[in-house]
Amino acid sequence: MYGTGLAKGLRLTLRHFIESYIDDVRYGFRKYHHSTDNFGIRQGTQTKGVITVQYPDEKVAVPERFRFVPFLIVEDDDHPTRAGKDWCTSCGICAKVCPPQCIWIVRGNDPDTGRPVPEPEGFFIDIDICMNCGYCAEYCPFDAIKMDHDYELASYDRTSHHIHDKEKLSKPNSYWRAIAPTRAYDEMLVRGTWEHKDAAKEARRGSASARSSAARPAAQQATPAAPVAEAEAAASPAATAPVEGATPWSEDEAKREERRRKALERKAKRAARGG
Repeated sequence: MYGTGLAKGLRLTLRHFIESYIDDVRYGFRKYHHSTDNFGIRQGTQTKGVITVQYPDEKVAVPERFRFVPFLIVEDDDHPTRAGKDWCTSCGICAKVCPPQCIWIVRGNDPDTGRPVPEPEGFFIDIDICMNCGYCAEYCPFDAIKMDHDYELASYDRTSHHIHDKEKLSKPNSYWRAIAPTRAYDEMLVRGTWEHKDAAKEARRGSASARSSAARPAAQQATPAAPVAEAEAAASPAATAPVEGATPWSEDEAKREERRRKALERKAKRAARGG
């Protein structure tokens, strides 16, 4: 029958209206007082009456996949080798895939050579234009840009305050793990490390060099005193000089002996260098 849905909706509204007063009486008119810790009950599945959040004193927890303005990940300050380093390599993919084109990047250059370096000198996002779609974080190949949970960004300045620069955008990796622990863990499993890929490569190179140094034979690590002494003795003039009373050397034999002496000297120098 026509009007049945409208009647059901009005009946539900009337029930909530009456139950809100009953709930106030049950709490002794202290339902929204700061001394009454019943926020979980009022926002739970068993709540009755009018559901009101006393914002900003009370805030509803946002989901882990909540998306607001992006931010850049930098290495934690306690990192042994890359403290404060950017994960961003200024590749520009985020700016290319951004639908409203609110991201622009200034790539850094080496002051000595003038060649580009894989880190941003400037990174800007106009949060008034940003539509919080998350494409920049989705397409970033280095996991360097993420979507923040901070939505309280209103201000009276309509110009420069809402253009976030690199200083405002940079937040440590530990911050991302705190606001999105499940997603950070899944990304770590795919990446293979909690750190940036460059930090993992540096650690692997360091461990490989340490293993090669430990596997080097002790004979190669020690100073080869005996071979050096033998080579020096063989290359000495006394060893190559003709014996008294023997047949004098010819000119060809003297040249051969000179080449042999120089070869022995080179061998002695290589042995002294450990090679």
